[in-house]
Amino acid sequence: MRLHGIRHESFEREAEIAAWAAKRGHSLTHTDLWKGEALPNLASFDWLIVMGGPMGVYDDDKYPWLAGEKRFLRQAVDAGKLVLGVCLGAQLLSVVLGGTVTRNRHSEIGWHEVQAAPQAALSRIFCCLPNTYEAFHWHGDTFSIPEGALWTAKSEGCAHQAFEAKRGRVVGLQFHLETNAGSMAEIAEHCADEIRLDPQAQPYIQPVAAMLERPERLAALRGLLDRILDNMAALG
Repeated sequence: MRLHGIRHESFEREAEIAAWAAKRGHSLTHTDLWKGEALPNLASFDWLIVMGGPMGVYDDDKYPWLAGEKRFLRQAVDAGKLVLGVCLGAQLLSVVLGGTVTRNRHSEIGWHEVQAAPQAALSRIFCCLPNTYEAFHWHGDTFSIPEGALWTAKSEGCAHQAFEAKRGRVVGLQFHLETNAGSMAEIAEHCADEIRLDPQAQPYIQPVAAMLERPERLAALRGLLDRILDNMAALG
């Protein structure tokens, strides 16, 4: 399959998604919107990967390319492409599908438990995941579940962690299963100003040292990512 990534910042790359694509014999190209690169022709890819970024979905005045990206995502969904959105990418997909994005009560930064939401058992993509698992997070906003989509994951700090739409062809993940040691260190470096340690006001923000502990968690992430990507790939 031909995968194409949309990237919004230099430090928010496909990471382990790229490794999965290489293992499975798929190609992966990308567009760096932050460099002013043009979006691809719809016929040039089978699967769109929409990555994260520090901007908000409604920041069109600061990032003029956001409006064009949202139109492009709508076109990709309407064309029946596979589309996976991660963090900001999931928020963009929610808006494109008729949902909204708002400020979450708390920021989630670091490792936090994710639980299966009530509709996960109905999902083609999430049905084989554990009922609870640890995932890496870095966000302050949250999306609504679009009408007609399945609500598939939640956490203590953020109710809407994932959704599935279009019978599994469109998936949004608020959390980061693609994270590896390098990408985690990069986002911690570039977004260090977001780490405001205040256990009472912001109980879901971890210090960087705690994030980097227990590297075995990254291997568990890869297993979860592989399941989701394999399930989406099976839809062709």
